[in-house]
Amino acid sequence: MEETVEAAEEVEEEEGEAEGTEEVVAKEEVPEEEIEEAEETAEEEEIAEVEKKKKKELEEEIVEEKFYTIPLQRAWISQRKKRAPKAMRIIKGFIQKHMKLRAEVEGEEEAETLVISNEVNEKIWSRGIEKPPRKIRVRAVKDKEGVITVLLAEGD
Repeated sequence: MEETVEAAEEVEEEEGEAEGTEEVVAKEEVPEEEIEEAEETAEEEEIAEVEKKKKKELEEEIVEEKFYTIPLQRAWISQRKKRAPKAMRIIKGFIQKHMKLRAEVEGEEEAETLVISNEVNEKIWSRGIEKPPRKIRVRAVKDKEGVITVLLAEGD
């Protein structure tokens, strides 16, 4: 019986020590949480400002913007395992033709380039290599440097 009494006393002492430490920890956490919240709100405000600046810069840099519906039926003529890559080549050729992208000349220093966004690529490959979509709606944007970026049209 003496052992159980001693064990009970030890448990009570440990609980008392634990309660004391919890109070100290709780007192320290309150100011830290307030500081973290203040930092988070400041970071969110900074991020919002940076995003606004980026949007303004993008709007200023855009020289030409056009929306196209690109037919991809010709990709379905080719072999099953070559349809999605063929669709990507069709998109590239269509944009070069309609946005009047100059062919790269060896003597030319700054050649216009074409960038197809990851969203468009994922849309073409979404059903695999054998079944690309029959048509796709894209937004082609030309900036000051002559770089044409092909983006997925909004709502698609």
